Amino acid sequence: MERLRKSYRTDCESRWLCFFTCALVAMLALHSSALCASKDKVLYSFTNGDDGGTPVGTLLWHKGSLYGVASGGGTSGNGVVFRLTPSSGSWSEAVVYSFNGGSDGAGPQAGLIADSAGNLYGITAGGGNAGCFSGCGTVFELSPSTGGTWSESVLYRFTGGVDGGTPTGRLVFDHAGNLYGATQSGGELSCSGVGTAGCGTIFELELASNGEWTESVIHAFTGGSGDGAAPLNMDLIFDGAGHLLGTTEIGGADGFGSVFELIRNASGQWKSHLLHSFRGGNDGTAPSAGVILFNGNLFGTTYAGGNGCFSSVGCGIVFELTRLKSGWAEKIIHRFHFSDGDGPTYSLLSDSAGNLYGTVFDGGSGSCSVCGTAYELSPSANGTWNETMVYHFGSYAGDAGTPIGGLVRDKAGNLFGTTELGGTTGHGTVYEITP
Repeated sequence: MERLRKSYRTDCESRWLCFFTCALVAMLALHSSALCASKDKVLYSFTNGDDGGTPVGTLLWHKGSLYGVASGGGTSGNGVVFRLTPSSGSWSEAVVYSFNGGSDGAGPQAGLIADSAGNLYGITAGGGNAGCFSGCGTVFELSPSTGGTWSESVLYRFTGGVDGGTPTGRLVFDHAGNLYGATQSGGELSCSGVGTAGCGTIFELELASNGEWTESVIHAFTGGSGDGAAPLNMDLIFDGAGHLLGTTEIGGADGFGSVFELIRNASGQWKSHLLHSFRGGNDGTAPSAGVILFNGNLFGTTYAGGNGCFSSVGCGIVFELTRLKSGWAEKIIHRFHFSDGDGPTYSLLSDSAGNLYGTVFDGGSGSCSVCGTAYELSPSANGTWNETMVYHFGSYAGDAGTPIGGLVRDKAGNLFGTTELGGTTGHGTVYEITP
């Protein structure tokens, strides 16, 4: 996941220098509103023991509980699927499944989805196929039993070849119950900008009548100017027409990433179309999350670019894509300035009023070592967007720090998410923000 990260921050290797500089930036960022009186509560602090450590991905509300994954900890140190259940004002954690690191997978890396029967589905970045170095990842299913235990079934083990390797992002169902997802590598093994590891794939898992799942690659990225490469943290979505939408971190016309659409023709074949190629600099660089669809427009983020902060590579943007007769037009609705965050990496959340919510894993407060922010963007009548800082992480001892997943809301409007650091032991948290 980090093959491109280091190159984006070479001019800012010392985060403490950034923290001192951000005090000045904060005074200049007049368009960003002051921190409002939101309250953050750590619901659970991971210990990196049997309970798990370093939670990642967006949480899932399911039957009154929060479900998520932690990439570390567990009985074998290979990560867990966990459940948090509210009870009398507090929350209790239970491990649903602890990965062994072998054929069952290792290092879950994305949020879960559920079917109508209550089964959970997710991916691991490692483990699975024994013939692949450290494992190329899996797609798994967890099924509940009447006794309260869960059993794991591996639906597919990637080989790292033409079938893909190192799955990323959250899975999505189609109307027929087939699963779709992305891999960071594999597919077209010799491709532009990546080399021999492969440019990544979009895959489908189809359930046969005998209960077996069959994997097929519906698109292998090539990395050229007409295609993207290396999807990262990318949650695929379907639009109303049954088209698949997503992003790639690199590739596209200028090599700085893309937004793509996959359309299935009458014969069942999928064809890729680039909706937008990022140009770097002011336009945005390296989308590291998927897009969401709201009122016919697409919204997403880029990890870098925007030139809204002192870093020469930029602190990232929030963008909107609007469909025109001639294609899609991009509008940058926010540029991050480090004082309000640096490096958005997970998908946005929208509400019925059209407000957008997201997290940024770094930046924010100028005086903490585990930082990051949660923010809200609200549309105005004149077409501009106003930012409200919902929360600065790391504001007190034991606070959550460094959010590494998107947000979910409950019916009361409270926001929930995960951080990879912070908490009482520094191994990450599940948190709640009350507006």
